Amino acid sequence: MERLCESQPGLVATGAGEAGRSTVSKWTVHDRYGNEIYMTQERWKHILESRPDLEDHLDEFLETLRTGRRRQDSLVPNKYFYYKHFTSLLPENNHLIAVVIFKTKVDENDDYAPNNFVTTGWAKYIQRGEAR
Repeated sequence: MERLCESQPGLVATGAGEAGRSTVSKWTVHDRYGNEIYMTQERWKHILESRPDLEDHLDEFLETLRTGRRRQDSLVPNKYFYYKHFTSLLPENNHLIAVVIFKTKVDENDDYAPNNFVTTGWAKYIQRGEAR
């Protein structure tokens, strides 16, 4: 089941409901370059296991994917670091960083389709001019 999230324009939440309750198995967004990127509930839980302070920042994390800047990894060319400044993270941090792997998969029509997904993320304090 796919549905648009009312609070997040352009965000598609996919999941099955249980006894009238909606559970999200993944969130899908488009970045500023038009690439579709998804993050599974499992990956979000993985992020929160070591960074529980980010629990209230899911919307900002998805916003980082949608409108943040990105930098390509120098050793793994299909790996990108998305980052965005948020004052709500101060004083300890001021940026959210999301790591996205760009891949392709064969869809149900035997065509190649994008399969771009979040692997991890964290918050960090980045000073102006510092390498990300």
